[in-house]
Amino acid sequence: MNFILSETLKHIKNRKILIISCIIFFWLISYLFLPLNITEENASFEISEGRNLNQITEQLVEVKILRDSFRFKLLIFIFNKRESLKRGHYKLEANATALDLLDILVDGKESLYSIYFSEGLTFSEMINKIKANKNIKKKLKSYDNESILKVISSDKKYVEGLFFPDSYYFYKDTSDIEILQNAHTILKRKLQSAWDNRSAELPYKDMYEALIIASIIEKEVGIIEEAPIIAGVFVNRLNLGMPLQSDPTVIYGMRERFKGNITRKDLKKDTPHNTYTRKGLPPSPISLPSLNSIKAALNPAITNALYFVAKGNRRHHFSATLKEHNKAVWKYQK
Repeated sequence: MNFILSETLKHIKNRKILIISCIIFFWLISYLFLPLNITEENASFEISEGRNLNQITEQLVEVKILRDSFRFKLLIFIFNKRESLKRGHYKLEANATALDLLDILVDGKESLYSIYFSEGLTFSEMINKIKANKNIKKKLKSYDNESILKVISSDKKYVEGLFFPDSYYFYKDTSDIEILQNAHTILKRKLQSAWDNRSAELPYKDMYEALIIASIIEKEVGIIEEAPIIAGVFVNRLNLGMPLQSDPTVIYGMRERFKGNITRKDLKKDTPHNTYTRKGLPPSPISLPSLNSIKAALNPAITNALYFVAKGNRRHHFSATLKEHNKAVWKYQK
């Protein structure tokens, strides 16, 4: 009888252990895949250098990503990842689970931020975007021409136009120097590739002159299909020794004096970039040219046009003679 009772109690005890084990097992399994408490306020967080497991889990509880630290610690011990958690800036998706959280902390999957430099942006506008981006670490003491040329190792006299317009993705606290160097390197690579595939007999001494024309095209063009034709007009003018007479170069030379309208007086006021008062190319680009404008400058359309005027619908009327051009100006501008 005692033996039967003993076996019965043992059986009951084993069943309890099994039931408890099953409960713990399903409790852990459900924890792995249930969404955490991710909100807009706590989705982004930083794990600092030198923090231990307790400090990390306490921080995650404090910002309410975790409801408690025990289960997450248990998860870390089960997967033997106690020494694998990495510092960094992270961002969790709204439906992230504890397993997702462990995954990004172990793999160091830091969140990426971005900055966008649009085509046609001037350098000062580009720098303003960098200054306004709180995720970029500001290491440069000055953003003047000389300082920037030094950090990008450029032998040019002007910094304008030496960066490629694009979206740049980076980790938090990437420096302004790294952003600028990357944008300059990409510009050089794309410009070199376009230069290697240029048309024959172009009136440019080097790639930099092509970049200058591309920057002017960028400010003139309304639709990308017209870029090669505008380039063809400028090539024709350069070949004939005619001034380019591009309004955007005048505006660029006016700097702060430009208030939204350009007058005849402005066209006649000489600046180094005024292509009405000076023949040939201005001394520097006037904007960040797109790859399309660079390719157009180096592969211009064959045209007899020497003039163009905006029609008001982003397109231009192209003319081969001054008489035809004056008629177009009267029609579309007056």
